[in-house]
Formats: sequence, C-alpha cells, structure tokens
Amino acid sequence: MAYVISDDCIACGTCIDECPVEAISEGDIYKIDPDVCTDCGTCAEVCPSEAIHPA
Repeated sequence: MAYVISDDCIACGTCIDECPVEAISEGDIYKIDPDVCTDCGTCAEVCPSEAIHPA
C-alpha cells in the first residue's frame, strides 16, 4: 500500500530528501508515485506538517 500526501503539504522538500526510491515529485503539493513507493513510511516520519498517510 503506497503512501499519499494530503492538502496539508507545505512543499518543504523534507520527504523528497528522505525517500530511498525517489517516489516523490515536487509541485505545489508533492505527489507520491504509487507504482514506485515501497511503503517504507520514511516520508511520513519526517513530514513536519503530518501530511503523509498510508493510502
């Protein structure tokens, strides 16, 4: 199950730096590619706005 990023995202970039498989892309609100995400949860652990949750 991939993670998703909610509208609470502040686009700080913290999750991109931590993702080991580069599944996160930049934008006004970042997005996680469900086909690449390995469900490790690292991004959710580092998100300062708690915007990342399991799908």
